[in-house]
Amino acid sequence: MSIEIDDSGTGDLVGDAFIGFYRKNTKKTIFKTLPVNLFKGENWENKMPVKRTVDLVKEGLKELNFDKNKEKVLLCRGNIFDDVRTYFIEEGILYEDAIIEGKLQDAVELRFVNHLRNDLGIRSKRLTTKSGAKRYFVLFNWVSYDFYKREKYVKSGFKKWNTVWRGRAIEKYEEIKYNRNQNN
Repeated sequence: MSIEIDDSGTGDLVGDAFIGFYRKNTKKTIFKTLPVNLFKGENWENKMPVKRTVDLVKEGLKELNFDKNKEKVLLCRGNIFDDVRTYFIEEGILYEDAIIEGKLQDAVELRFVNHLRNDLGIRSKRLTTKSGAKRYFVLFNWVSYDFYKREKYVKSGFKKWNTVWRGRAIEKYEEIKYNRNQNN
């Protein structure tokens, strides 16, 4: 028996991030949340998302009645799990770094996209469960459209946000605002 663990949203520009767990034998899936504020300021500098992930993994494994003497964890290779790997080694938990595909990956990515749509109100039809540059720009454009009200949802700890993208988002916001005023 094994449990898969994957993440979504940890590298995305806005919103909370999620850790998903899937117990193969019972087909049970659960999710834990990493709030967006962990990806900002001192929380980011102190690696709080990585540290909090250990707590969430402990909670998830307990909820799924994980037995470290009989089971193995298939763990996503992402760096959000760096401290989890250390914890697993210290606790003698058998795990394998894996590319998580299929049911859990689809479910955890859908959980993230549903959060963006339902909790933040992102309505773009181009927002999909596929992470990467396309999704980044959907989120960037959403922030830029109403920058000063939406910046609070940005994972502002990311270095490039502060050195490149924040300035570009403000420029885009000003351009959008100017065009709105021209059309009225």
